[in-house]
Order: sequence, then structure tokens, then C-alpha cells
Amino acid sequence: MTDTATAPAQPTAAERHARFRTLREQSVQTPSGFLALVNTQWVGEPQEIWGVPGTWAPREAGESGLQVTATAADGVVVDGQPVDGTVAVRGKDDPQPSSVVFDDHTTGTVIRGEDGQYALRVWDAQSEAVQGFGGISAFPHDPAWVVTGSFTPNPEGTTVGFSHVKDDGATRELPVPGDIAVEIAGQEHRIAAFKDGNRLQLVFSDATSGDDTYGVGRFLFVAPNRDGSITLDFNYAVLPPCAFSYSFNCPMPPKQNRFPFRIEAGEKQVLGKDGSPLHE
Repeated sequence: MTDTATAPAQPTAAERHARFRTLREQSVQTPSGFLALVNTQWVGEPQEIWGVPGTWAPREAGESGLQVTATAADGVVVDGQPVDGTVAVRGKDDPQPSSVVFDDHTTGTVIRGEDGQYALRVWDAQSEAVQGFGGISAFPHDPAWVVTGSFTPNPEGTTVGFSHVKDDGATRELPVPGDIAVEIAGQEHRIAAFKDGNRLQLVFSDATSGDDTYGVGRFLFVAPNRDGSITLDFNYAVLPPCAFSYSFNCPMPPKQNRFPFRIEAGEKQVLGKDGSPLHE
């Protein structure tokens, strides 16, 4: 008996990209997706936080997170327990970060800044942005924007100054594990990408920024290959979180990552249901 079964056809690059686009639009609409973030408030002293009950304050030095004081009538639930008094809310830098629930569609998480201060982030699964979301516009998939370059590791401790949208021009020195050399449009460029877990995060702008695409720039996540090469597939360039919510503080492209030509690949704008950009 002859086995005539054949292996299923592998998806094409365009089909994989289309699947990525679908999953991307689904992810930003989840209860903790980018569109759900309605507030990020840094807490340096006891204070109320817009949109949620309780009084929030820093914990003792060296302890992760914040503390909240509320009554049972406020309906705040931390780590599954209703708050009636003062309880600790551990930050995401803790091995066991706390969960915070305010109502059936509003939750909270605590993040730590580089200066050691903590902030409460408030997520609303029924935010105006979630309800008004119409999609993410993107350029058509184009294999010409898959570019191979080389990756050279930097000496330990190498950093590059990155400005952030809300930092009033101040820069933060972020570790840059290596140097990326790539030829685009007939010219060689040396670009910087900082470490993001097991991958690298490239923050870039180009001649479409502020025109066809979001003005702050876009992100591309990459990883060096074992042979020292690195593939930049700009079809997977994505909009930064601040394109979805002003409550994010996104890094801006350093000078060497500002391309003078158009990169007509990847995401363009976050759109409302009427087709207009959510943010410029």
C-alpha cells in the first residue's frame, strides 16, 4: 500500500505577514492591550489617582511597589482580597507582582521607573480608544524590504542616549549590545538597537514619519543570527505604544536611526472607526 499523504503547504511570507497583522490588531484590543491604558501616574507622596479610588503612596525604601489605603466600599481588590485599610501592591519588578482590580473592566499594575520611583498604570477594557478603534493601517507586504546586515557585539557597558517623548529633551543611557551595519538604498548605515529581553529593539524614523506614518517613529524587533548576520524585515515594523495611548512614554529614534528616505513597509497609523488617525 502506497502512502500518498503529503505534507501541508507551508505558508508564504505574505501569508505569515497577514497572520501577524491579524494577531497584532487583536492584541492591542485586549483588556491589557495598548488601547486600554488610560493613565500612568507616578507616586512620590500620598495622593489620589485619576479615575480610581483609594489613596496611593510609596512603600518603604527597598520595597517593591506602592501601598493603597481604601475602604471596603471603594471596591478595590488586591491579589484577590478586598481592601479595607492599607495594603501593599507589589510592582512588576517583584517576582510576584500584585494584581489590582477596580471593577469588572478596570484593572491596575505598578511599574518601576529608572529612578526607582513607582507608578500605577490603569487599564480600562472599555476605554474610548478601545471602543473607537478601527484598525492599524499598514503598507502592503514587500519582500524588497527584507534587508540583511551584520551585527558586531559592543564592549560590555556600551550605552547610547535615547530621548523619550515626555522627558523634555533629557536622555536616558540605555545598553546597546552591538552595532548593526546595513546597506539600504545604496548607502551603508550603522544603527543602534537596545536590548529587549532576548531580542533587540530598533527605534527608527524615516521620510514617511509624520506623513504616511506616525510622527514619533516606529519599532522593529530583531535578533542576530548565529553567523553574525542580522535580518531586518521592515514589513514587521510596528507602531510604538504611544501611538495607541498618550499614557505611554516612548523612546525617540537616536540620530543614527533617522533614515532620510522612505521605508514603505510595516505599520502606518492607528485608525479610528471613521478611518482617521487616532494620534498624529
